[in-house]
Formats: sequence, C-alpha cells, structure tokens
Amino acid sequence: MPTDANRDGVVVAHDSTPPIDEKSPKERDFTAVASGSGSDIDVHIRGPNGEIYPTKEELDTLRRIKGPINWIIYTIAFIELCERFAFYGTTAVFVNFISQPLPAGSTTGAGGTDLQAGALGQGQQASTGLVLFNSFWSYVTPLFGGWLADTFWGKYKTIHVAIVVAMFGHIILIVSALPPVIANPKGALGCFSVGLVFFGMGVGLFKANISPMIAEQYESEQPRAVIKVLKSGERVVVDPILTISVIYMRYYFFINVGSLVGSIAMVYAEKYVGFWLSYTLPTGLFIFCPIVLLCFKNKYTRRPPTGSVLGKALALVGLSMKGRWSINPITTIKHMREPGFFERVKPSNIPESERPSWMTFDDHWVDEVRRGFKACSVFVWYPIYWLSYNQLSNNLVSQAATMILNGVPNDVVNNLDPIALLIFIPIFDKFFYPALRRAHINLTPIKKVTAGFAIGTLSMVIAAIIQHYIYMESPCRLIDGYGHVDNCRESLGLPADAPESAYKPPLSVWIQAPAYILIAFAEICASITGLEYAFTKAPKNMRGFITGVFWFSQAFSAAIGQAFVPLATDPYLVWLYVTVAIISALGGIGFWFNFRKLDREEEALNALPDSLFKGSQNTDADFAAMEAAQAEQEKVRHAQGLDKDPVAHS
Repeated sequence: MPTDANRDGVVVAHDSTPPIDEKSPKERDFTAVASGSGSDIDVHIRGPNGEIYPTKEELDTLRRIKGPINWIIYTIAFIELCERFAFYGTTAVFVNFISQPLPAGSTTGAGGTDLQAGALGQGQQASTGLVLFNSFWSYVTPLFGGWLADTFWGKYKTIHVAIVVAMFGHIILIVSALPPVIANPKGALGCFSVGLVFFGMGVGLFKANISPMIAEQYESEQPRAVIKVLKSGERVVVDPILTISVIYMRYYFFINVGSLVGSIAMVYAEKYVGFWLSYTLPTGLFIFCPIVLLCFKNKYTRRPPTGSVLGKALALVGLSMKGRWSINPITTIKHMREPGFFERVKPSNIPESERPSWMTFDDHWVDEVRRGFKACSVFVWYPIYWLSYNQLSNNLVSQAATMILNGVPNDVVNNLDPIALLIFIPIFDKFFYPALRRAHINLTPIKKVTAGFAIGTLSMVIAAIIQHYIYMESPCRLIDGYGHVDNCRESLGLPADAPESAYKPPLSVWIQAPAYILIAFAEICASITGLEYAFTKAPKNMRGFITGVFWFSQAFSAAIGQAFVPLATDPYLVWLYVTVAIISALGGIGFWFNFRKLDREEEALNALPDSLFKGSQNTDADFAAMEAAQAEQEKVRHAQGLDKDPVAHS
C-alpha cells in the first residue's frame, strides 16, 4: 500500500494490508480474512511485549477484571473535584438567592437559624427559569468546547482556557451578591445574569474535555484485552473497556465529593453569613485546577488536535443520503437506518476516479464514524432521562422549603443525592458489578441506561406522592380544600416568628430521602455510563465533540424543562411530577426497544481497529508503524471472532 498522503489524509488502506514485521512472514497478509467469517484460530496471539491476547472462547468464558489504574489518573479526578466544588457550591444557593426575599434585618441574605435565607425575592418561577437557563447554557457549550479541543487546541489547552472564562464568571457572581448590590434587586439580577453567561461558558469548555482526558491516560497504557493468571491460578481477561468503566465510576465519586462538600458548606455560609461568601469560597478552591494541571503537565498523555474532521464525518452522511432525502422526515430517518448505510461510502467501495476530494481517510475511519453516530443516537434519548434528574436543583429544593426543616436549610437536603452516590458507587464498584461478572452476567451500557430510566421514573412517582400529602396535610386546608394558598402563614394570621408546625404540613423534610437515593441509583446506571459510552464509541479524533453531544442532551432536557415552568407552581406541582414520571417511563421503554439490537454489537464495536486517518497529524505520521499496528489489530479481532461484522451491514 502506498504511504504518501496529503496534509490531512491517507490513501485508502482497505484493499491490501502491509507486512506486520519481517520476523513474521506468515503473518504479513490478512486481506484473505473475510469480514464476517468469525474466528477459526485456536492458538493464542502474542503482543509486541509478550502479552497474550484472549481467544474467542476465552472472551466468552473467562471472568473479566480491571487493569491497574495509574496514580496520575487520580490527579485529574482531583481537578474535577475542585471544579465540581466550585460549580455545585455556587449553584446550590441559586434558588434561594433568586426566589426568596431578603430576610428582615439582613443585608447579606443570611437568615440565621429561624429565617429563610434569600436576596432578590423574584419567586419560584423566576428561579426555576434561571436555574434551567444555567443548566441549558452550561451543557450546550460543551459542543463548542469539544470541537475546539479536537480541531485547534487539544484538551489540555482548552481546559486552561475554560478555567479563565469560568473564573471571570465567578467574580461577577460575587459582585452580584455584595450587600450594596443586592439592596437593588433588579440591578443585582442583571449582574447575576451576566455572570451566568461566563460561568456557563467556562463550565462547558471544561466538561467536554476533562472526562475524555482522564480515560486517555489509561488507554495509552493498555489499549486491548490481555490474559492474566492470578495468584490463585485463575485465568482472567484484563479488559480495558471494563477498566475505563471503573475509572469513570471513581471519577464520578470524586465529582460527588466536590459536589457534596461544596453544596453543604455553601448552604450554611449562605444561611449564617451571606451569599457573597457562598460565591467566594468556591472561587478560591477553583484556583487549584490550573495549579495541579501545570504541576503534572509532563506526566499527562496529551493528545494534540487533529484539525477539522467533523465536516468529513457529516459529508459521509450526506454522500450516503445522496438521492435519498425526502420532505417526509419519517422516510428520511428510514433511509438513514437502512442496512449498509455506511458500508456503501467506504473508500474501498467507491472507484478511485469517483471519490470526492475530501475522502482522504480509510475504511476503518468510516467504521469509527458509524460507531460515533450510533453513540449520538443513544444520547438523543438522554434528555428524557435528565428530566427527572433536573428536579434535584429546582423543584425538589422548593418542595423541601414547604416541609418541617427544624433548622436544616432547605437547599442542603438535596445533598442526599451525592451522599447516596458516595455510599453506593464503592458498593457497585467493589461488590455488585464484580458479583455480576463472576456470575457471567454482562451488564452492557444499553442495559444500564435502560435501568436508569426506570429508576428515575420511580423517583418522580415518590416526589408526586410527597407533594400530594404536602397539600392534603397543610394547615391551610381549612381555607382551601387542596391545602394551598399563596402565603399560608399570613392567611392564618400568624406572626413572622411563628413555629414551622403552625403553618406547614406535619411532614419532615427527610421523607424526600427515597426520591434522592433513587436519583443517585439512576445516575450510577445512566450518567456514568453515558460518559463511558461517549469515550469508547467516538472516533479518537472526535472524542471532545462526542462528549459534548452527551452533555448537550442535558442542555436539551433543560430546554424541554422550560415547557414545564407553568406547572412549577402551586397547586400544580403534583401534575408536574406525574408528567415527568410518565415521560420517563415511556422513554425507557422506547430506549430499550430502539437499541436492543445495538446492545448485541457491544463487543464488536469496542474492538474496531484504529484508523490510519489522524487528520492534520498525518503530515508527520509514521505510516509503516501505523499500518503494522492496524494489521495486528485486524488479526487479533479475527482470532476473537469480532470481525463477524455487524458494522458492515449498517
């Protein structure tokens, strides 16, 4: 095969495969291995360092374990801990800052033990709308951040830029909470809104790149599954995909350490000192992010940008759809899902004289793009899952304020979610998932996400039941049959210092615990799995963008959530939770039936050989080494029966 290439491409590499190594003449040509033939190799294949790759039978029968996790990975997890402390510590007090009025005699918004902390007094609908905007903005910008990193800056540099932008947003939020500023609620609200724009932009650029960067540290050490003999004599498969899953579980643990400590500490700072402190302390910890990044710069695997490849991926879709577009969207979608959609636009299936000038990649990159689009189609369903999760930061916080708090800030109760995650992530990591693997039960990503939908539905059912009893047990049922009036305490003629029990239903705020714990279980099943799926299914030169697509599903969910804002007020809140529960249940059912076939492809999708196409980096590429590595991957894939190619038929 020729090894000359233009600046951002390679010559098609699927028609012939070069020798792997002169020491192995019998292994030089694998073009005779027909795609779809399955494994007919019974002997082991060894890697360049003597590692033994498992056969098909061993993949099917041996227990899988994680590989060793380098300490450098935990430094990136610590960076994310600091960023999440800053994010959740800041956003934890948004609802009270926006919705609740300034307490009597307070200039900072602090309410002390007996009064509700507040500042701007704009009401629940305003707080719900702005919190949803922040969620939308923070999760739409990862698309831009991922594209920037893939194309121009690389993940490491983009993260530094993100920190600068977010820091500027943090400073503006601090200004909006200073006592002289909150004395003018309208002006403070405008300042706060400007701060949200920069805050969310920084968060988005950061999120798209920190999660793929942490997994790349392991991938560079062990890209493929190998056989290991334990001290007990048991032969096991050290599975890199499983290891990446474990890395993301632990990464998410660090996220929730930051979330929990930040949220609880800042809520008490808000209640007893003021909102200015709740915005200042997270900013201080955020400074550790660039410090750690710079200290370990030379230890990190830092993949450089590859130039714009997104256009080529979209052009593939356009070429395959040529002559198949329809004004009927159902017909168009049907054409996109027909067998052979990507197979017909592989360079090897198009005569050289008819190939477009932008087709400077090999067949394997088309397979990677196909896999990436499959991941994106999975993420299309995620906005429905996020609907239940998003209730954590707005409506469930407001619901807590209507129950007996006994001095506990209403916006600290939702920390039951990260508390549950800190308890159950290690249990799932160390006990539950290993027990399933010992029983040879393969809980694939699609199955996990389906479970996440179901558990999220149950959490909303519980929230609806709680809200119903809040109305039915309210002392104001004497005034209104359903128990709601705009201000129950004033309607009953009670003084401002009246005890909670006189004007609130006799329900402890802690009855919300089951709803929060179930949302935590749903996160373990769906949120963590989504990060893993984005990394393992994206083309290597599009990981930032595909991770951005995953986070964009959260933004789209926030946009959908805006449609429910009219229900986010009394006395319609029961209908809000019931509606979200129904949508989540239907979404989970639709998700499973739509992707149950893709679920069976999981192993083959993970085993695709690396493409020779590296974008603009192809200028300096060592094509001989790349071709040899690709041929070796093809051989291993065939030996493991993973070239029984479902990819070729869609």
